[in-house]
Amino acid sequence: MEKKHIVCIVGTRPEGIKMAPLIQALKREPWARVTVLATAQHRELLDQVLELFGIRPDIDLDIMRANQTLPELTARLITTLDVKFTELRPDVVLAQGDTTTVMTAALVAFYLRIPFGHVEAGLRTHDMDNPFPEEMNRLVAGHLARWHFVPTQRSRQNLLREGIDEQAIHVTGNTVIDALLDVAATDRPLDIPLDPTRRLILVTAHRRENFGEPFRAVCRAIRVLVDRHADIEVLYPVHPNPNVSNVAHELLGDHPRIRLCSPLDYAPFVEAQKRAYLILTDSGGVQEEAPALGKPVLVMRSETERPEAVDEGVVSLVGTDEFRIVEEASRLLNDAAAYGNMARGVSPYGDGHASRRIVAILRDALGTGAAAK
Repeated sequence: MEKKHIVCIVGTRPEGIKMAPLIQALKREPWARVTVLATAQHRELLDQVLELFGIRPDIDLDIMRANQTLPELTARLITTLDVKFTELRPDVVLAQGDTTTVMTAALVAFYLRIPFGHVEAGLRTHDMDNPFPEEMNRLVAGHLARWHFVPTQRSRQNLLREGIDEQAIHVTGNTVIDALLDVAATDRPLDIPLDPTRRLILVTAHRRENFGEPFRAVCRAIRVLVDRHADIEVLYPVHPNPNVSNVAHELLGDHPRIRLCSPLDYAPFVEAQKRAYLILTDSGGVQEEAPALGKPVLVMRSETERPEAVDEGVVSLVGTDEFRIVEEASRLLNDAAAYGNMARGVSPYGDGHASRRIVAILRDALGTGAAAK
């Protein structure tokens, strides 16, 4: 039996995390020949997470350049992926999420008539500016995909409303829960000097649409929280983008109970989530991971493409208003009942078996006849 050639695309750290369990599952299949292609849209961050899962890219485009604009990145990805896909001629291209890497992979695969599978499909805010440019990226990828592997029924409904054939939509859960449960099962050291007598607030904030005054407001809110609550400590792994790092160090760097550090590898970051009392974030992946670990999340965005956890009451949208962030975080710090209502360990995004389901769908669609693993 000739093996089916599947190219798995990874560009950023979140893509690496969410594609890793699927890549591992596909590599165990006797019918699949897997090529891992890294665009390295995030260089060091992607390398760290792939190493954790024992994955070495077969092709590395090393696409990022300093101060690269979105049009420059998009153009370079399209031309480079065109060359690589033409050389490889895979049976399937798989990519996850909503980055420029994913959008361009879907577009080039479409141009070359290669079937494209979209992992974590169907997420929508219905606002092209929030998040920017991710909402556009996932819309484009979503309308070019042969297979839509959606994490939830709500994601399925989003695609049905856009006219996507229901036979092409498969509710699988989110592969991020596969990765999270695997990594979280092991307690790991966190080599950062934290005070165990204080409650830990974990912060991640790096969204492009929050650059400027919204991000300064976020930093001011963090400082106010620490000043008002002597029993808390903040850990903030700071994204290297100067729009983030310069402001974070300016406004937060001199406070004795605010720990600014470089971005954590995935395993230590999961450990930090496990130890956190409360998480403040503008990240998408954290909205999925933290509820599964029983951690309340305040999302510093005005919209979310992951409303399921909001509906469950374990995630709350607070935007970037300084006073609202302080108010909502203080309520959880001071009101045990309010905190308990959010710290319930609800995981609306999956059960840890999404990768297995995606592999089975591809096995059947490609007509391999191979037995399920």
